[in-house]
Amino acid sequence: MHRTRFIISRFHVLGASVAVGVGLAYTIHRSKVDAAVAPDNLLLNHTPIKWDSNWDNRQPLLNYDSSMDTSAHHDSIDVNKHNAKPTASRMIIMIRHGNYNTSGRTDSERKLTPLGHQQAHLAGKRLDSIVPAIIDNVYYSTMTRATETANIIHPYLKFKRLQSCSLIEEGAPIRPEPPLSSYRPDDYQYKVDHARIESAFRKYFHRADPDQKENSIDVIICHANVIRYFVCRALQLPPEAWLRISIGHCSITTVVIRPSGRVTLRGLGDIGHIPPELISFS
Repeated sequence: MHRTRFIISRFHVLGASVAVGVGLAYTIHRSKVDAAVAPDNLLLNHTPIKWDSNWDNRQPLLNYDSSMDTSAHHDSIDVNKHNAKPTASRMIIMIRHGNYNTSGRTDSERKLTPLGHQQAHLAGKRLDSIVPAIIDNVYYSTMTRATETANIIHPYLKFKRLQSCSLIEEGAPIRPEPPLSSYRPDDYQYKVDHARIESAFRKYFHRADPDQKENSIDVIICHANVIRYFVCRALQLPPEAWLRISIGHCSITTVVIRPSGRVTLRGLGDIGHIPPELISFS
């Protein structure tokens, strides 16, 4: 009888211990769940930044009334042009140049390496396979490594116009955040390069003109910093985030601009056309 009571009492103690253990485990689990949920609640309470529909200053002025315009040149304003809506989309394909001689002191010495030549041929073949239509424009940076890349790629393409552009040369588009200790251009370089690269963005990134009836394709062969800055600007992301993105040599980045001004990133730094042993980033 005493032994039975002892066994029962032990079961009571054991049951109480299990209950305490389960309760403690649940409390710890619940606290972890609450901690995990907290950021989501913060996100739910976050006020989103609205998309700027007129980011390229080409949004149609619907229902424009010239009688309400008090500007000095209102008599010369074409009302139909103000109210006209684009109907075509623009595709912009950006290609980073191939691997190059980073030890060169001058631009002319920073030529493509044999690896860079291989990468450029692969990029040309890839574009030929995925772009069956005639390309409207092929623009390329005037820096040696980009020009050489363009000279290898463009024979693979069917295009209307081939043109060099100094605006899309490599540079320091804007001071990155977070900063990188190994990347330290001075203030003057940031000011000069930012003005140039921003001008390039405004030149090449915009919705189609109303008189453009067919969808268009432009190819831009340039540099990593320029491409990363363009992507941030096009998506209306903080431009100082450009250095958080990494793209490989002869990678393909594709942006589509709809008639409404909406921008879609179709691909970022695609290197699927390059075998693993030929991939390089710097």
